[in-house]
Amino acid sequence: MDYNSLLKLAITAALKAGQEILKIYETDFFVETKSDNTPVTLADKGASNSIIKNLTQTNIPIISEEEDTLDFEIRKKWTRVWLVDPLDGTKEFVKRNGEFTVNIALIENKQPVIGVIYLPVQKELYFACINYGSFKITQAAILEVANSGQDKAIENLFTSAVKLPTQKLPKKYTIVASRSHLSRELNQHINKLENIYGEVDVTNVGSSIKQCWVAEGKAHEYLRLGTTMEWDTAAGQCILEQAGGQIIDLETQKPMRYNKEDMRNNFFIAKHKA
Repeated sequence: MDYNSLLKLAITAALKAGQEILKIYETDFFVETKSDNTPVTLADKGASNSIIKNLTQTNIPIISEEEDTLDFEIRKKWTRVWLVDPLDGTKEFVKRNGEFTVNIALIENKQPVIGVIYLPVQKELYFACINYGSFKITQAAILEVANSGQDKAIENLFTSAVKLPTQKLPKKYTIVASRSHLSRELNQHINKLENIYGEVDVTNVGSSIKQCWVAEGKAHEYLRLGTTMEWDTAAGQCILEQAGGQIIDLETQKPMRYNKEDMRNNFFIAKHKA
């Protein structure tokens, strides 16, 4: 398996999806409500179509949040599958706070082996590949890709990448929490941490940025006691694991696995390697 080529393709797909998202973000867009009561916009659909167009050439099945998911009797035969959330954090997109991402992961035997997360507004890119490590690329290098020949610039991106974690953990115990999904159980967890560590800092941010910040070293942990789907976490799990951290399923007490019959995740905790 040529992971390097697949990683470059996933990065290209994420950057192009980001361009599609920003086209809508800069307009007076319309917000629909899906059957599960969550919002969806033309940006979600446009990004999904763009990613699928780019990844189809791999002949690896694709599961995208915005497309119908095939029955498990078909999916269980797949050893590899792309898991895609074309716009993670639609609520933040609608609020126009910039805290949304494009998530692309390659799953192999239920484990994420490639992860790409792109922040279109900030123009920051996180990516990881099994046995290769996790990396971050900041705005300047991303703009170079946008303003030059895409293929050549993607090659140059790797020379601009900084290995994760990029910083030492804060001295004060820090957790990152969802901006849109707070809960009483999370507050109880914070109280327990305060009994152990003293004062605890809580930083709220949307989408899979939370997993990236843990991998980066900005926070010690991210606890999620609420519903998420596989495409919400797979790319972030790869980035965190390849940075030395982990995401643990609180029901199985093992790393989370993917392309399950039920694609909802159990509650989980993401932790920095320290």
